[in-house]
Amino acid sequence: MLLTVGDLARRCGMTVRTLHHYDAIGLLQPASRSGAGYRLYSRADIERLHRIQALRQLGLSLTDIGTALSGPQQPLAEVVDRQIAQIDRELTEAANLRERLVYLRSQLAHGQSPDLADWLDTLELMTMYEKYFSPEELKVLPLHRDPDVPAQWNALVGEVQAAMDRGATPDSPQAHALALQWMEMVQRGTGNNPTFLTRLKSMLDNEPAMRQRNGITPAVERFVEQSLIRARLAIFERYLLPSEMTHMRENYGLQMHEWPPLIGELRDAMKAGVPPGEPRVQQLARRWADLFRAYAGDDPATHARIREAYANEPDLRSGSAVDVALLAYLQQAAQ
Repeated sequence: MLLTVGDLARRCGMTVRTLHHYDAIGLLQPASRSGAGYRLYSRADIERLHRIQALRQLGLSLTDIGTALSGPQQPLAEVVDRQIAQIDRELTEAANLRERLVYLRSQLAHGQSPDLADWLDTLELMTMYEKYFSPEELKVLPLHRDPDVPAQWNALVGEVQAAMDRGATPDSPQAHALALQWMEMVQRGTGNNPTFLTRLKSMLDNEPAMRQRNGITPAVERFVEQSLIRARLAIFERYLLPSEMTHMRENYGLQMHEWPPLIGELRDAMKAGVPPGEPRVQQLARRWADLFRAYAGDDPATHARIREAYANEPDLRSGSAVDVALLAYLQQAAQ
């Protein structure tokens, strides 16, 4: 049984024009023609059309469909794989766009009404975050999902810059207070996650636009770091001997950026249930001991006084994500 182009179009819910186009591009050419030149479609042609329609529903282009139907099974599988990858990309882009819109809606719900330039800046900033954090991580990163946190950060950065403009030094009580407040904001903005802190540091170092927006210039960053070191040394001074403090002043803070990734790795291992006796965890414990001795020295009595200070002074631990559970895990790994 042969069908004319009109009959086939009606039965398949298509237009004659579409079938003519398929014929013109060689995608579906009828088996024969009538004496008057009309297109006549055979059973095999109808089966091919069904495959074309099925692949169109998958979103494949006519070119890819032609490639898929003209070769063995493998080319079709490759085409479908490419389409799956494309759909995955589109789903990711749609999810990212939705997240941005939800964030902007949250801003409006909190009474913030940014102008167009602010909205574009926000979208660009969110795109930066997506380069360093997965969608799952962004959902739990307070600095990204809580509109109040960036606003509080901006206010604190402004206070630090104002103190610097007034000539404050890292040794001043005001600088110490600002630095300790900064670490509290680090803890809140990262959800007390040192891995997130490491990523944010990478963003600052690699994305000039990030610094331009948040005002955390290299000068501000150095001022806060030096102020934090001085503030914590002032706390240690209440526990350590003068000779011990001499060593601390020369070495404390020299490796401060190596601590967050190490703490993050240990916390991840602990959360994953890795036994403290595993070689990887023990290697991390040895790295911890090396960093500790770099500023504490080798005297066990000094170590005991430093640990006492850490136990009694929350400002020495703020922003570090070091808690009792992690210290217990570390102690087991060090045995």
